[in-house]
Amino acid sequence: MARVTVEDCVLKVPNRFDLVMLAAQRARDVSSGAELTVERDNDKDPVIALREIAEETVDLTVLADSLVKGHQRQIEFDVPEEELPDFELPQVPGELTAQPATPAEAPVEAPAEAPVEPPVTAETAAEEPADEPAEPGEADEPANKLEAGALEDEPE
Repeated sequence: MARVTVEDCVLKVPNRFDLVMLAAQRARDVSSGAELTVERDNDKDPVIALREIAEETVDLTVLADSLVKGHQRQIEFDVPEEELPDFELPQVPGELTAQPATPAEAPVEAPAEAPVEPPVTAETAAEEPADEPAEPGEADEPANKLEAGALEDEPE
């Protein structure tokens, strides 16, 4: 029995990556019940796929198309969409409806802006009083537990 080598198939499909992808797809097709174009000869599905490619008994473009369709995540259908009729909601008397305002009717409101503080410079910093602690002993205590832990762990 003659074994199919990659060299036989590379003559038909020059790119080895494409060859592997096409042979794998054909092997999947064979294992799912596709009709064989060569004799089985007690070979496994990948070997049969390579033999079919080498002997050109399968159409490679059809095989490539089925490979692409098998890897697509979103399947596109060529069914034309029906045109949907325009539906209008019935108006209930006395109900408010949302209608676009004309420029003359629409009130123009400026967006609320946050107050902008002037930048701190050396001159303005000297004029402002420094924040003093409320109690005399508070300045010696750390502001939070993280600082307290960091101060205790420092080497002397």
